[in-house]
Parts: sequence; C-alpha cells; structure tokens
Amino acid sequence: MLTFEDKLNNYAELAVKIGANVQPGQTLVVSAAIDAAELVRLIVKKAYEAGANMVKVNYTDEVVTRLRYDLAPEESFLIPPTAQAREWTELAEQNAAFLTLISANPDLLKGVSPERIANYQRTFGQAMAKYRQYQQANKMSWTGIAFPSPDWAAKVFPDAPKEEQVSKLWDAIFYAVRADQEDPIGAWHKHVDTLQSKSDELNSKNYHKLHFVAPGTDLTMELPTGHIWAQAGSVNEQGTTFVANIPTEEVFTAPLKTGVNGYVSSTKPLSYGSNIIDRFKLTFENGRIVDFTAEVGQDTLARLIGMDEGSHYLGEVALVPFHSPISQSNILYLTTLFDENASCHLAIGSSYAFSIEGGKTMSKEELASHGMNASITHVDFMMGHPEMNITGITQDGKEEAIFVNGDWA
Repeated sequence: MLTFEDKLNNYAELAVKIGANVQPGQTLVVSAAIDAAELVRLIVKKAYEAGANMVKVNYTDEVVTRLRYDLAPEESFLIPPTAQAREWTELAEQNAAFLTLISANPDLLKGVSPERIANYQRTFGQAMAKYRQYQQANKMSWTGIAFPSPDWAAKVFPDAPKEEQVSKLWDAIFYAVRADQEDPIGAWHKHVDTLQSKSDELNSKNYHKLHFVAPGTDLTMELPTGHIWAQAGSVNEQGTTFVANIPTEEVFTAPLKTGVNGYVSSTKPLSYGSNIIDRFKLTFENGRIVDFTAEVGQDTLARLIGMDEGSHYLGEVALVPFHSPISQSNILYLTTLFDENASCHLAIGSSYAFSIEGGKTMSKEELASHGMNASITHVDFMMGHPEMNITGITQDGKEEAIFVNGDWA
C-alpha cells in the first residue's frame, strides 16, 4: 500500500513528466501559493532531474491578495502587470513550460466589490493577451494541478472534523489524478489513449451541429468547418506532448461563434474570481448571450459576460460522461480544474486555436473568419446532467445519438 509520501512523489512526477513534460535544457515556470511550498520543492527537484535548465517559482499569498482588495485604492486594479506579461511572453517564445498549482479558496473575495474584481481581471487579461494567445495555440507546454489549502478543504468537506479536511482532499486528489496507483505514468498513457479514441471517433463524424437536451437546457450548436475534437493530451510547437489539465476526462472542440441558439442551465456552482455563481441560465441567439439569470452571484456573472465583446459568446464545448470517475466520487470540488471533469461543460470567452484545422498558425483575423471566438477570458461552466441527451447532426441532416442519459451512446 502506498504511503502519503509515495503518492505525493507520484503526483510531482506526473506534474513534471505527464503535465508539463519537461525536456532537457528547458525552463519551467511554476506558480503556486506559499502553502504549497513542500510540493513545489518536490516538483523543482523532479524538473531538474528531468534535465531542466532553470526552474522559476512564483509564489502568491491569499492573505496578501485579500489585503489588496480590501485596502488598495481603486486605481490599483487598473495597473497592468506589464513586467509579468513581458517576461512570460518572452519565456513562452523561448519554449519554457508553465505549471500552475491551483488551491484558491472559493470565498477568498467574498464581499469585495465585483467592480474591483472585474477591473483587475480585465486589466490582467488585456496585459496577458499575447501570452494567452500562445497558450491557446499550444505554442508551449502548460499544465495545471491542484494543491489542497485548508480553506479550500473546509469548503469541500465542511462536515468532516477540521483536522481531517485537508487529508480527505489529498486522498480525493490522489485518486482523481491516479497518483494512488503503482504505475501512475503508465495509467496516464492508457487514459490519454482512451480519450484519443473518443476524439478520433467524433472527428470521423464531422458533425454540422450538436443538440443538447436536459432539464433546463435545450441548446443547438453549430460547429465550424474544419473543427477538431481534441483531448487534454496536446502537442506544442516543438512537437513535445503535454497534458494541460491533471485530472482530465474531456474531449472538446470550439463551437461556431454565431451558431449557438437556445438556452442552457448550469448544474454545478462556478467558482469565478474567488466568488461563487450558482443555478444560472444563459439564453443565446446567433451565438450571443442575450439573457442570463443567476440565483447566486448575478452581479459576478454580469461582470464575467461583460468583460469584453467576446465574453458574450462561447469558445469551447466539452463532452464528459456523467459516470466519469470524478463525477462518481460525488465530491463537489468548487474548482473548475476538477468539476469540469465531472460534467459536460461550455466555456464563455475565447476559443482554442488548435480546435480548428490549421488554427495554430492562423492570425486573429483568420481565426475570426473561420468562426472562432476571441476574448481576454475563457471560463468553463458545468452543464452536464444525468438525463443529458446529445444528438449529432451530420452535414446531410442525419441525426445520431452521441450521449444518452448522460453517457456515451
């Protein structure tokens, strides 16, 4: 039986060898909260052992972040992170790999003015636009993993004794990412192959439209000509494979920007900007969100949709069976990294350039002409349901079942 140290070692190895897939001579950029220092040090060690030339670590502190939102003047949130944007863009151009440890408290910014949060996110997004463009074209390797902070663990396991909450979240993470297995690297190769078989099958169909029907959802979605169904096993500009999300259970593509009509309802809370949006419904006409309601976080949802012109449209559609391992755990993680892998989901905002044939080398104008959406934001929200039926409509109008009652047909 594996010890905690064994599983943590496996986790760090997965982050370096499967997620970022660090290559000899490469720079790795690690971003994490200061609470994650132990895991970060293990990742740094693994990266140098894999041949990394340099590992750069950027730490954040939730207490410091909250102090800024509470005490800084309004103009503080309009200052662009010019130095970070320049450095990260240059590092991406030099084939650095980027690894983010996600451990945010979903309630960190509860009570903060939504305008402050939106101003920060808009300013940050605009400054980081070039880096985001590189990321969404898979120019370089990038990945995200989770680290269980006490505040996050308390939200996920509120009924557990306080001293057991973090341990329970560790166990859930290790299970979801296969770090509790004797050969996690082998398990991941097998898993990516399984997802690839699903995306290959969907690509062979070349559907014209998808039709989603579930309680609270009746949505028709056109797909752009030349769309590509992908899974999280990606290839960067250098030809190196990497996995952008650990865990991952999805296959995904981009909708035609102007081809979405109908309405869709969320099925899990969305943690966005360290606030919760829940029980919300979006209505679309010709791709654009024309109406929205939320029982929780209406103002936050309004700020998200109003981020820029592109945030009024969708950039991603992802299929995840309801009986995926993360869904079957019945754990609400309150972070998109995990919850999106328990549910079919859509993304408000930008499309991934690699979701269309030739997209990686297209200009922004070319991507737009092919029906791809551009935005400074990309936010996934969960809309999968155990009664979800998804129909694929072929180019000649034939209808085929893709999902029946929440699972692959």
